Amino acid sequence: MREAKDPGRGRLAGKVALVTGAGPGLGGAIAAALAAEGAKLVVCDIAPEALDTTRSRLAAMGAEALALPCDVSDSAAVDAMFARAAERFGTVHILVNNAARVPNAPAEEARRNRHYQYLTTPMPRQALDMVASLSDDDWLKWWGVNMHGVFYCTRAALRLMTPQRAGKIVNIASIAGLGTGSAHSPGYSATKAGVISLTKTTALDVAGANIYVNAIACGGVLTPPFEEDLARASDEQKQRLYQMLPLGRIGRPEEYASLAVYLASDEHYLVGQVISPNGGLLM
Repeated sequence: MREAKDPGRGRLAGKVALVTGAGPGLGGAIAAALAAEGAKLVVCDIAPEALDTTRSRLAAMGAEALALPCDVSDSAAVDAMFARAAERFGTVHILVNNAARVPNAPAEEARRNRHYQYLTTPMPRQALDMVASLSDDDWLKWWGVNMHGVFYCTRAALRLMTPQRAGKIVNIASIAGLGTGSAHSPGYSATKAGVISLTKTTALDVAGANIYVNAIACGGVLTPPFEEDLARASDEQKQRLYQMLPLGRIGRPEEYASLAVYLASDEHYLVGQVISPNGGLLM
């Protein structure tokens, strides 16, 4: 495990970074990568066990960190979290909007497998019934965390960043918001497309205050839930999935985290951009 750099060293030395959805998986990997570059961390997650895992990981690195339970779909809870962050560290320089609901319930897994089979197996063209079969609850459940949470956290961060005329916001979107690879989950795809649009409009809004807003449209990320899905899949199902990927594998959390560190740093001229590491699935 890497150690956090001395607070006076590293690309993010002296910076305070807040990462949402920072449990095991991509959020935890991003938090650790930011800490390894000298940042102080505020990490949040709705699940206490997940948050404890990341807290322990950062402590083992020697990083200075504040771990706060938070449901980002609750605007009052978000405002309270940022108030705690400012009380502890003075401000927030970097926000990574990572918290998200993902389509990994059993019914969603079955829809995904049916979708992949349709893409990779010769069969008659037909309606897949992905949209028409959605209930109101199926549709609405995606918006609280995936869209409202990104807005609430961005708004709270800008209230700190705008007066100091400096900040970096990295929104974790998805390839699902760029194409049809997640057509099996229309609600998820729609919210991730919304994150991409919000990234661009916010970037234009605040660039004049020296605040950089960009998005990472992730392809597959080998998180614990994804690993569980693969463990349940048959060899044929896994082969269908890998056949769709030019690199033939799923991206590791650390590979995405390194890009988040770059976007959080002062080493680039990127504003309102959407970068999609996806193994070649969408070029």
